[in-house]
Amino acid sequence: MINLMVVDDHATVREGLARLLDLDPDIDVVAQAADGSEAIELVDIYRPVVVLMDLSMPRMNGVEATRHIMKRWPDTRVIGLTSFSDQEWVIAMLDAGACGYLLKEDEPVDLIRGIKVAVDGQSPLAPRAAAALLRSRVARSSLRTLTEREREVLSLLADGLTNSRIATTLRIREATVKAHLTRVYQVLDVPDRTSAALRARELGLHPSVIAC
Repeated sequence: MINLMVVDDHATVREGLARLLDLDPDIDVVAQAADGSEAIELVDIYRPVVVLMDLSMPRMNGVEATRHIMKRWPDTRVIGLTSFSDQEWVIAMLDAGACGYLLKEDEPVDLIRGIKVAVDGQSPLAPRAAAALLRSRVARSSLRTLTEREREVLSLLADGLTNSRIATTLRIREATVKAHLTRVYQVLDVPDRTSAALRARELGLHPSVIAC
């Protein structure tokens, strides 16, 4: 039997998931939590094998709660369960120690399969979440091919500076800034400065994080 806890701040969603999963003969929903702080308290009491963890919650979000749970109970299999397939959320959950990432709109059979896959030691990932993770890895790999100066220019661009301001900040010619940006666009495979700025922010690149 798989002892499982559902964590979600929306009572209707949480209770609906619990009822749905309890129908499977291999799953026993032993607890429900409305936020990350309560989830940590209940894991200590019920010691579920699997925790389905929502991300956006009051008091403590799912990423922070997952980090705490994995530090204290590393054998717990936490699965991110949310409506977001954004790569930042996917990476944040996996970095916090979650073993997988599923979407609330997935079919019930896929959720149940994901839970059982997690118990078997594998990493369930919804296709859209996997695609977001792949895009991030490709982008980060591309970022590493930029020179230090190109990353500096990109980080300042992401911070909203114009070419003129970037040139003044780095004490280089504006034409040099434009040349660096041309190379940045090619490496990141983006068409313009707006797309480049968005990509840089997705990757967490900003003036205080110049090196990669």
